[in-house]
Amino acid sequence: MAAKPHPPLMKKHSQTDLISRLKTRKILGVGGEDDDGEVHRSKISQMLGNEMKFAVREPVGLRVWILISAVMFTVMALMALAFPNHLSEVVFEEELSTTGVSIRLYGGALLSISLIMWNGLYTAEKVIIQWTLLTEACYFSVQFLVMTVTLVEIGSASNAAIFLLLSRVLFLVVTLAYYYHLGRRPKKI
Repeated sequence: MAAKPHPPLMKKHSQTDLISRLKTRKILGVGGEDDDGEVHRSKISQMLGNEMKFAVREPVGLRVWILISAVMFTVMALMALAFPNHLSEVVFEEELSTTGVSIRLYGGALLSISLIMWNGLYTAEKVIIQWTLLTEACYFSVQFLVMTVTLVEIGSASNAAIFLLLSRVLFLVVTLAYYYHLGRRPKKI
């Protein structure tokens, strides 16, 4: 049995191929503009949505700020867990009636916040970054209020305590600025 030779391959004309492709795209409903003015290249991107909508335009220095915050929270947490009495002496310059257990609990809470900060550093989702910044802002606000009340109860403020209060206000302002800038809607180009 002799094998029959295959017939030569027929090439399509590029003009008819283009017309059939355009007809197929029109039937599928891709290639034209949708209600939002976006042009989808495929049915899959039309169904799933355009990823560019969800891309976050990060403010300059946001990742650096989150890194600094994560390191700061981690260091403070480890200091509070390992050396609770030393931490209170540095801030208030005297021995308070607080126990080491309460400062260690504070260290545990700081460690939890630092884990949130480390997670916020490595994510690309805008909502997670916003919640991370909001958590940080809430912490700075509460710490400022607690420190102020404590200093009023004691009746004297050391230089370290005043520096801590001013730094918390500065950190709160920077965090809220990033939170506000990240929450704004981008301008359409």
